[in-house]
Amino acid sequence: MTQENAIEIFKALSNETRLNILKWLKNPDEHFPPQGTHLEGVNLDGAVCVDSLQKKLNISQSTTSQYLSQLQRAGLLYAQRHGKWTYYGRNEETITKLAEYIKIEI
Repeated sequence: MTQENAIEIFKALSNETRLNILKWLKNPDEHFPPQGTHLEGVNLDGAVCVDSLQKKLNISQSTTSQYLSQLQRAGLLYAQRHGKWTYYGRNEETITKLAEYIKIEI
């Protein structure tokens, strides 16, 4: 991980709401209703629908999308689309690299 990557991630994490999104997605079953019940044979692997995130955040859909986009650009989230629904999950590889960066560089 480069310093520039780390700075982008730290910027994304500097907002309480975006940080909460990452926390909630760590254990989505504890924070969200069952996901993708309308999708047969699809493994969402812990990803959560934008609608569920927006309802929990209690903010507008556009602000929710902006927060999710920033987290995705920083590499902290991945998106998967199924029809008209988009699901977001944590990118554990990036989170692990960030933890290693902090341990070694900071």
